[in-house]
Amino acid sequence: MSLALGSLFTFDNSYARDLGELCVPWQAAPAPDPSLVVLNEGLAAELGVDAEALRGPEGVAVLAGSATPEGAASVAMAYAGHQFGGYVPRLGDGRALLLGEVLDTRGHRRDLHLKGSGRTPFARGADGKAPLGPMLREYVVGEAMHALGVPTTRALAVVGTGEQVVRDRMEPGAVLTRVAASHIRVGTFQFAAATRDTGLLRRLADHAIARHHPAAAEADNPYLEFYTGVIEAQAALIARWMLVGFVHGVMNTDNMTISGETIDYGPCAFMDAYDPATVFSSIDHGGRYAYGNQPAIAQWNLARFAETLLPLLDEDTDAAIEKATEVLLSFADRYEHHWRAGMHAKLGLADGAGDQPLVDDLLTLLQEQEVDFTSFFRALSRAAAGDAGPARALAGEGFDAWAERWRRLLPARPGPEIAQDMDRVNPVYVPRNHLVDEALTAATDGDREPLDRLLAVLARPFDERPGLEAYALPAPAGFGAYRTFCGT
Repeated sequence: MSLALGSLFTFDNSYARDLGELCVPWQAAPAPDPSLVVLNEGLAAELGVDAEALRGPEGVAVLAGSATPEGAASVAMAYAGHQFGGYVPRLGDGRALLLGEVLDTRGHRRDLHLKGSGRTPFARGADGKAPLGPMLREYVVGEAMHALGVPTTRALAVVGTGEQVVRDRMEPGAVLTRVAASHIRVGTFQFAAATRDTGLLRRLADHAIARHHPAAAEADNPYLEFYTGVIEAQAALIARWMLVGFVHGVMNTDNMTISGETIDYGPCAFMDAYDPATVFSSIDHGGRYAYGNQPAIAQWNLARFAETLLPLLDEDTDAAIEKATEVLLSFADRYEHHWRAGMHAKLGLADGAGDQPLVDDLLTLLQEQEVDFTSFFRALSRAAAGDAGPARALAGEGFDAWAERWRRLLPARPGPEIAQDMDRVNPVYVPRNHLVDEALTAATDGDREPLDRLLAVLARPFDERPGLEAYALPAPAGFGAYRTFCGT
């Protein structure tokens, strides 16, 4: 069913129009009894969309996939990917659809994408549906990442479908409306490259350049400059993940965007006690995607991306490899630059101040003492202002000796001013795993209050507020080892 909802969305469909070989026209499965669970009014305002109209029956029908708005070109996108290191030549949107693209109030092009909207030709035997809990997880964590300043896809809404889906048990079904700068992934380029159609690969690259890295079009070698731009965007992104203790959990090449936005919040979680070996995903048995491995995995994924671009970089394959390798090897320095600048800010140091052993020794101390990552850095700002007690209580033996070295490197400014700057980058609140679970369980059972309260807390992660102390604490001892699931 198509609805004349032009007043809600004015669609363009450049991806479907320009790259029809990389998508399949498809319609979502109708939801038997759609109901709005949560609507992101702030994001709706960014998109220039009337939130009240989205709350109405026709708006909910669109968000559930039961109705296609006028002007949309609903397609399932094709892509390949390396999953846990193994290449899969045909993945694609097995349970998702790109409705189209809209220009937001700043003139930026944004995808509207349904997730959990039913089987597509890429479904590989699955039902294409999604349970409510994982869709709400993506909503919660995406909004938290946005508030933390981490580039991310976001959710416009989660709609219950009114049906049950079968997983380990029967669960309420839901559809998430995802908003992204685009859904072009490394895996999209892998799929195009596998066709051996250089013309198609070039059109995809030109489309991605125009959309995400337009300055590259003016370079002597636009495709090499494009690759450099993606390397830089990903280096900056992964550094931001590491600085807030975020573990993605499933860094397959089909989950790495060309835009540099975080995508796919399946088995993700935030680290409590600092440990580079932290893994949450139930299927990551070898720790491939552990917290500390994320920079190296990103570089590995970007090597796979380079392989797809070789025909565009130079007619001579050896020369193309040499050019791509030089750019790829710059990832480590780029990542280190972003991470070091961010770590200096967390420590209250001027960028470029200090020595690497100071940071290394702190991280060793945090790991040995199993110190909560988020709580420690927030407590450290109090130490800068003159109260070292909270940080000492967390880090234990060894803190005072380290802190003496740290204080010698602090800028010659009043301590309270340094503390204020530190508080702008060290959050009080992140999506604590036990609180997310509690909120999702309650919402699945029909109680929205814990979810609404959690979202309100996470919307202002740097502002400490009275009465919210429980949201700043790590999981209680009885919570046990935390495991997350893809939610497919």
